[in-house]
Amino acid sequence: MKLINSRMKHPLLTAIMDYIYVLIGSAIVAISFNIFLLPTKVASGGVSGISTITYTLFGWEPAFVQWSFNIPLFIAGVILLGKQFGLKTAVGTVFFPFVVFLTNGWSPATTDPLLGALFGGIGVGLGLGVVFLGKASTGGTDLAAQIIHKYTGLSLGMCVAMIDGLIVLAAALVFDIEQGLYALIGLAVTGKTIDLVQVGIQRSKTVMIITNYEAEVRKAILEEVDRGVTRLTAQGGYTESDRPVLMCVIDQSEFTKLRQVVQSIDRHAFVVVMEAAEVLGEGFNKARSQERE
Repeated sequence: MKLINSRMKHPLLTAIMDYIYVLIGSAIVAISFNIFLLPTKVASGGVSGISTITYTLFGWEPAFVQWSFNIPLFIAGVILLGKQFGLKTAVGTVFFPFVVFLTNGWSPATTDPLLGALFGGIGVGLGLGVVFLGKASTGGTDLAAQIIHKYTGLSLGMCVAMIDGLIVLAAALVFDIEQGLYALIGLAVTGKTIDLVQVGIQRSKTVMIITNYEAEVRKAILEEVDRGVTRLTAQGGYTESDRPVLMCVIDQSEFTKLRQVVQSIDRHAFVVVMEAAEVLGEGFNKARSQERE
C-alpha cells in the first residue's frame, strides 16, 4: 500500500513505471512473434501478421516491414487524430520491431501451427496487456482502425475486426485454409489473454434479488455472507407497485452460500446472477483502483 501511495504522490515514478510496462510488454510480444507465430506461419492479425505473410512470400525482414507500417501509421495518427497517443505509444511503435530484429535468430519453440497459435496468442496477449497497463499501445493496425473509425463512422471494434479479418483472409489465400483457421485461434487467444491481464483471473458476480422478505435477506447477506448490499427502488412492470431490489457483488466462491442463505429465507425469491468483469472498491480490488488513478 505504501508503494502504491508513493506512486500516486510521485508522477515521475508513475511515468517511469508506465514506460517499463511498455518496454517489457513490447519485448514479450516480439519474442512470442519470433518463437511461436513466425515459424509456424500464423498470421493472427495486426502488422505482425502482415510481416509474417511478406516474410513467407518475399523473405522480407519482419522488423523492417513492421517499422515501415508502424512509423507512418503513427505519424498519420498524430496528424489526423491529434497528439493523444503520446511518447509512450511512439516508444512501443519503434521498440517492438527493434526487439523482433534483435531476436530474429532465436530457435523456434515449436513448428506445430496449433501450438504456435495457442502459445503465440498467449504471449502476444500477455505482452499487449502489459503495454495497455502502461496506457500505451504498439501502434500498427490499431491506429489504422482509429483513423477509419473517425472518418467512416463505423464502430472501433468493427474497424479492428475488419482489418484483422482481411489479414487472416490474406493468410488463408497465401498459405491455405488451415493456416487461416490457426490465425483465428491465435486472435481469439490473444483477446482472452489481454482480458485476463487487464481484469485478472478473479471473477466476481453481481446478484440482483427481488423478495418479499427484503429486510431479512438483507440482514442475512450482511451478517452471514459478510458482503455489502445495496437496496434499489424498482417498479413492477405488471403490477406497477414499488418493489425493493437488493444488489450484491460477491466472489464466485461465495455464490453457493449466498444462494443457500436467500433460499432459506424465501424459496420463491427472484434471483438474477451476472458476471462482473472487474470490481473496484472495499473488499475487492481497492489497491488496483488506487494504483490506476
